[in-house]
Amino acid sequence: MKVVLAYSGGLDTSIILRWLQETYDAEVITFTADLGQGEEVEPARAKALQMGVPESSIHIEDVREEFVRDFVFPMFRANTIYEGEYLLGTSIARPLIAKRLVEIAEEHGADAISHGATGKGNDQVRFELGAYALAPDIQVIAPWREWDLGSRESLMDYAEQHDIPIEMKRGKKSPFSMDANLLHISFEGGPLEDPFTEPPSEMWRWSVSPEAAPNEATYVDLTYEKGDIVAIDDVAMSPAEVLTKLNEIGGANGIGRLDIVENRFVGMKSRGAYETPGGTIMLRGHRAIESITLDREVAHLKDSLMPKYAELIYNGFWWSPEREMLQVAIDHSQEYVNGTVRLKLFKGNVDVAGRKSPDSLFDEKIATFEEDEGAYDQADAEGFIKLNALRLRNLARKRGAS
Repeated sequence: MKVVLAYSGGLDTSIILRWLQETYDAEVITFTADLGQGEEVEPARAKALQMGVPESSIHIEDVREEFVRDFVFPMFRANTIYEGEYLLGTSIARPLIAKRLVEIAEEHGADAISHGATGKGNDQVRFELGAYALAPDIQVIAPWREWDLGSRESLMDYAEQHDIPIEMKRGKKSPFSMDANLLHISFEGGPLEDPFTEPPSEMWRWSVSPEAAPNEATYVDLTYEKGDIVAIDDVAMSPAEVLTKLNEIGGANGIGRLDIVENRFVGMKSRGAYETPGGTIMLRGHRAIESITLDREVAHLKDSLMPKYAELIYNGFWWSPEREMLQVAIDHSQEYVNGTVRLKLFKGNVDVAGRKSPDSLFDEKIATFEEDEGAYDQADAEGFIKLNALRLRNLARKRGAS
């Protein structure tokens, strides 16, 4: 049996690798994705080799550009946030990993894929829905739902019994469960399990606190083409370069910290803290450029569709026909979302300082409070108001009559 494993090289996935070899007598192929998590991924190769995986069965890939271009940017065209706050940093990475797991399985003629997501979380759903949507007959092995290794102590015992190399790092282990990619870093567990406990200041990795941010504002110009940022301060950049730069600028200004209690798809509430400096800037900038380039009804329709679109991504339905249908409509709306937005970053805040576009629908002649030279006849408003008031007046008369 051949199994493609989503492999980080850490304790959990190393144990899973050996467990697959022992339990399923499996030939394991590993896949490690560089999503911009800020840590070296190459050590995973040495660890896999130590575990008996041949070089030809080890896949380590830099997918940062694909991640931002094909997943993050399309999501931000919709101004996507889940439950009013969460920018979906973990959720949006899972369909890409699922896609590569399935593709690698096909390349190697593998029978199954495997992941290290637990049976309590959203990620198991996201990985598996994505895999089944792309390869309906694929087998998925989820060790956390099968084995009886329920604690860190039992994992350590298993590692010792099966000669799994464990890198013993000096210093105190972080109490948080963390997940990072180019869009965000998340923190769960430890003291965060009490929703009334403030996240400790030393927890944050990518951003300074707003109090410690510079006392002078930073201005940044974002250039948009069809809803995507293509340049920062007139310097052309690739999608991954854009997000990397905005993370750097945003983090330095204390932007993008979030502490929420969210509703997981599996039914429980979960408290998490997130750092999304670049994404926070992107969301504010995109809404600003849309404010002058989108027709009112198109903008309002987009806003009404967004919660459903966000829910689909959060719940793991990126590869579903309904998400793809919504994406076509969203992308169509971005045809004229072109121009430049100037943002002011100051101590955790992102303010719009200006916006301009060759496709702007803003007409100064109509909007002005000064003489509009006949562009708008204010007397027309009387009939407009009376027509819209017709049903309200009729309702009031009828109810008053009764």
